[in-house]
Amino acid sequence: MSHLSLKQALQWAIGVLTTQEDSACLEAELLLAHVLQKPRSYLFTWPEKTLDDAQNNAFQTLVAQRLQGRPIAHLIGKREFWTLELSVTPDTLIPRPETELLVELALERIPPNQTCNILDLGTGTGAIALALASERPQAQIMAIDQSLSALQIAKLNAERYQLTNIQFIQSNWFTNLANTAHPVFDVIVSNPPYIAEGDQHLKQGDVRFEPLTALTAGHDGLNDLRVIVQQAPDYLTKQGWLLVEHGYDQGLAVRQLFAQAGFTAIATKQDLAGHDRVTLGHVLD
Repeated sequence: MSHLSLKQALQWAIGVLTTQEDSACLEAELLLAHVLQKPRSYLFTWPEKTLDDAQNNAFQTLVAQRLQGRPIAHLIGKREFWTLELSVTPDTLIPRPETELLVELALERIPPNQTCNILDLGTGTGAIALALASERPQAQIMAIDQSLSALQIAKLNAERYQLTNIQFIQSNWFTNLANTAHPVFDVIVSNPPYIAEGDQHLKQGDVRFEPLTALTAGHDGLNDLRVIVQQAPDYLTKQGWLLVEHGYDQGLAVRQLFAQAGFTAIATKQDLAGHDRVTLGHVLD
């Protein structure tokens, strides 16, 4: 396979990956562009360029790892989210497109031209916090995660985009805030673990390679959501909002948690696939 052109290399990889993924064409392009350290557009501008031996070997290795199930984001070390390209490692949850709904709904509740205090619980790569910070430069955002390694990745992502309106803190949900004269927030957002332990989906796709602590939350997947929803009112201003992402079949249960915690204007919003994805509520007093 040595000295293949870029076009031939892509055709080979697409043929191999098609047995595994519907998105074989995109994945082949991402892997080859990563090997070449070029944008994907380069592949179509110079299709006749040939791979040297080192590039060819590296490409074959990545394709083989993808066939074994390794996530694309881990293989190339990055993932696009919102308008950002984020560094990703096996220590963090890979940002998903459906989480952009949480960002959209939060932005509707964050004024564009005045200060606003926002809390992102379980920030991971920093995807939500960075998206909000980039769209609302006057907002002050506190991003929390219990994983120090995840926080290191989030900080690097923030530094890359020179986003200075984010503060990163190590904490298990509200724990480290509760020990201080804690601030209050106008908006709290969270994409917490919400998969039930033993769920069959944990043995499928990319989640096999992601940290379980970022995915599972008790027998029904609601353990972390219970903590967040119950404690959030203590950290919200009057008129404050809580928005959380959850599983497609958890909308009713999460709305009940919101009601029990005293929220009003409770609603569940659907993602582009029509699945329940984000529930939000308002604090009035």
